[in-house]
Amino acid sequence: MQAMIFDAKRDFCWHIVPEPQCGPGEVLLEIHATALNRADLLQRAGKYPPPPGWPDWPGLEAAGVILQAPAGSRWQKGERACALLGGGGYAERVAVPEELLLPVPQGLSLTEAAALPEVFATSYLNLVLEADLQAGETVLIQAGASGLGLAAIQTAKALGATVMTTVGSAAKAEAVRQIGADIIINRHTDDLGAAMDTHPVNVVLDCVGGPALGENFSRLARGGRWVLIATLGGEQSQVSLRSVLSRGLRLIGSTLRSRSNTVKGQVLAALEQKIWPLLEDKSIRPVIHRVLPIQEVHEAHRILADNENIGKVVLTLKDS
Repeated sequence: MQAMIFDAKRDFCWHIVPEPQCGPGEVLLEIHATALNRADLLQRAGKYPPPPGWPDWPGLEAAGVILQAPAGSRWQKGERACALLGGGGYAERVAVPEELLLPVPQGLSLTEAAALPEVFATSYLNLVLEADLQAGETVLIQAGASGLGLAAIQTAKALGATVMTTVGSAAKAEAVRQIGADIIINRHTDDLGAAMDTHPVNVVLDCVGGPALGENFSRLARGGRWVLIATLGGEQSQVSLRSVLSRGLRLIGSTLRSRSNTVKGQVLAALEQKIWPLLEDKSIRPVIHRVLPIQEVHEAHRILADNENIGKVVLTLKDS
């Protein structure tokens, strides 16, 4: 089969690689579409290798048609499915542990389904399992117009939370407003700290980190939970420890890719039960910025690197 691998200059090339071999409990998925994530950019830069056992090429989520399934599996040959991957989505086929597959929600295309697993699993893991976000609480979601941000906004609203979010332009502000955000902070013109003082925040889903974390951490409401999932704004910050003690605050570091398949499977099972029905009745929807053939992967990576996207960027391999 073929996959998008890296050459010596860390550029992509469509190259022949060995066929995936299914181990016990694994399903062979023919990939029709795969969606980009910022982790793909880090992996291309040599900073985020895949976990052991996964292919060397990027791709953390995909959708397609099952070619092979183990005996006794819930999955059958010919079914449509989407998958959460540790890597390997930029290819024609991938072997996936069966617990990391989800059915394609009724009414969605494979292109749309490819944009679901990573962002909704990340949202659910961190808002529900890590932060225990409750109805009536206020959550701050950084980078609200990203693929993850838009999924997290919709997840938080479904949980009954008030959503504050940050964006970088008027167009992105309008996009998050349409998806349900209640309080929108343009990071170029508005003061996030002042907004947090006016609207006490219980939970933060933070992909930025850096100095802004320390500047605003003590502004959390009593018992607040700050979940850090990436450090796009820098790896260093200074936090007032007195506020941590006096107000019972928690800083939680969390990544999805490093979790065991067992934990990932539990997250996906919860998504299928609680979020997939909302996708099927259109209460929640995937937001896709652009769809490109996989041969245009360099342009897709440029879109993410330049922060142009409002929602997900999807690469297609077949007509889905």
